[in-house]
Amino acid sequence: MLDVMEENWQTWAGFGMVAGVALAIALAIMVTATVALTLLGRRKEWPQRLQRRARWPFRITVLIVALAVSVAAMPIDPELRGGIEHLFGILIIASAAWLVGELFLFFVDSGTKRYRLVESDTFSARKIRTQLQIVRRLVIVVIVVIAIGAILMTFDTVRALGASLLASAGIASIVAGLAAQSVLGNLFAGVQLAFSEAIRVGDVVVVQGEWGRINQITLSYVVLEVWDQRTLVLPCTYFTTNPFENWTKLGRALLGTVYFDLDWRVPLDGIRAELDRVLAETDLWDGVNSGVQVTDAVGGVLQVRIVVSAADSGRMWDLRCLVRERIVEWLRREAPEALPLRRVHMDAPVAADAEASAA
Repeated sequence: MLDVMEENWQTWAGFGMVAGVALAIALAIMVTATVALTLLGRRKEWPQRLQRRARWPFRITVLIVALAVSVAAMPIDPELRGGIEHLFGILIIASAAWLVGELFLFFVDSGTKRYRLVESDTFSARKIRTQLQIVRRLVIVVIVVIAIGAILMTFDTVRALGASLLASAGIASIVAGLAAQSVLGNLFAGVQLAFSEAIRVGDVVVVQGEWGRINQITLSYVVLEVWDQRTLVLPCTYFTTNPFENWTKLGRALLGTVYFDLDWRVPLDGIRAELDRVLAETDLWDGVNSGVQVTDAVGGVLQVRIVVSAADSGRMWDLRCLVRERIVEWLRREAPEALPLRRVHMDAPVAADAEASAA
């Protein structure tokens, strides 16, 4: 009996030694990584961001690996040991997927930080930000799916089920494709939008009569921030199957128009002079284009079109409103005869005049 107890004690003592060495190595790896990133963080910013994002998934992964190695020396029933090793295998897959995901997000966020719209509102910046948003979500989904698949494949029953399903993979793929047609359509549409550059994050678009700015592009929907602070959410397939206006596709500078229906006596030279004065007093105008033209003459009035340019859509809207207000004030004050009038020409009845003369 004493010999058996001594043998068991020595076995558990050996397990304790193995576990202690494994945990000591894991602790040394954690400390070394922390110290290295801390020293690098004194001169650069990215080690600090990497440490904040990947600290816990890295520590948990290293700790689980150390414990999994120690289980091999545990003096218990082989069947029970196999179950514990299986559990640790699942935990390693989950923590490794978490660590890989956090590392990927660190690199994506580092790239996105270089193209913040508040710092650089160029075409390349919006294009890169849009593509990074889509790639970020797509890769995270792929990592999660692979991790779940790897965990399921650790079970013998699932592996056997997967082998049996391979025989009917063709039929299953057809059924799944038909069932998930709309989902997959949105998924591929989201990827297409990211790399075709039809729209980008920050673009100003007009969709279904609504003017707004693209705020977010996901794998399934696009978030449009409307000018009155409403949010319009549209599926990605909308932008691949319906026409829409993109005011910033080729450039941010825009031409805007203001129309007036005025009387034929309108002083056009006076309007041109007033327009020049209004534009000279505002910083909304980019100094590129301006003009006054008569574009039509129907219904007893002249259609006068004023054309102005601005650096972006927001300034263009404010500039059009300003020009409209100032020109209306000038017309009422300086040229009231130019306001639209309704002219009626009345002739005396011929028959009534003839009867009166005959009497």
